[in-house]
Amino acid sequence: MKKYKIAVLDDYQNVALASADWSVLRDRAEITVFQNHLADPDAVIERLQPFDVVCVMRERTPLPRNVIERLPNLRLIASTGSGNASIDVAAAADRGIAVVHTGYKSDPTIELTWALILASARHIVTESNSVRSGGWQQTVGTDLGGKTLGVLGLGRIGSQVARIGSAFGMNLIAWSQNLTPAAAQAAGALLVSKAQLFERADILTVHLVLSNRTRGLVGALELDKMKPTACLINTSRGAIIDEPALMNVLKNKRIAGAAIDVFDIEPLPPDHPFRTVDNVLATPHIGYVSRSLYKTFYEDTVANIHKWLDTH
Repeated sequence: MKKYKIAVLDDYQNVALASADWSVLRDRAEITVFQNHLADPDAVIERLQPFDVVCVMRERTPLPRNVIERLPNLRLIASTGSGNASIDVAAAADRGIAVVHTGYKSDPTIELTWALILASARHIVTESNSVRSGGWQQTVGTDLGGKTLGVLGLGRIGSQVARIGSAFGMNLIAWSQNLTPAAAQAAGALLVSKAQLFERADILTVHLVLSNRTRGLVGALELDKMKPTACLINTSRGAIIDEPALMNVLKNKRIAGAAIDVFDIEPLPPDHPFRTVDNVLATPHIGYVSRSLYKTFYEDTVANIHKWLDTH
């Protein structure tokens, strides 16, 4: 009986094997886990050449057509999450490669969004670093009660973020291309225009799916409308915001700051200015990184591979 080769990619924290029982696959497969990320397509292709099955963690390693077509042994792509825009599904289908997905829940992203909002409002990182270095109070925090929370995208995640904002006594406004007054009202928010969203928000948080029409949706025009005291939060996708435009308003202190969990290039390059600008709170795309969600991801991945093996 053939032993299939399985690659588990981008296991940054070395948790994949501990998050599920992979032993059910070991009679029919050899499992190799890679912790380090490869960005260069040629390096990715060289690494994956021997493998029949590739397990990808969300969009960490894209699999476009020019990569898929150079992997002659590939038969199954097992992705975590309910969808993965970085996989060329048509290219996979053309080569008879199956693509399977896992369950997903949005709680970790909602919770991290609020962690970033609160940390930004009360300057938690600055104050913690001050204590660690022997100092004491450095800043004055901002109250959230009575402030305006602007939600860009009031879907499954955005609506829950908005409801938490109401618990803090915030005024809720929202906008997206398809948002209706009734849907906004159901989440306790007021539908406003795109311009009004940026003009009025004290905290503006992004919760949109990345697509052709949302890529670059937040640019210089929108950012220039924001209050100088406002803060931008992004736990969605980096490419929704024009990164150079955001850097410009941050460096020139035209907004108070930004808290960002997602970036155009991930992992974030070592010399990226987001790592050094003093009004940026940056986290390494941990909005979906939780023990329970990893358990869901990898248990479902094992089940998907086991099911596929049963038919081959």
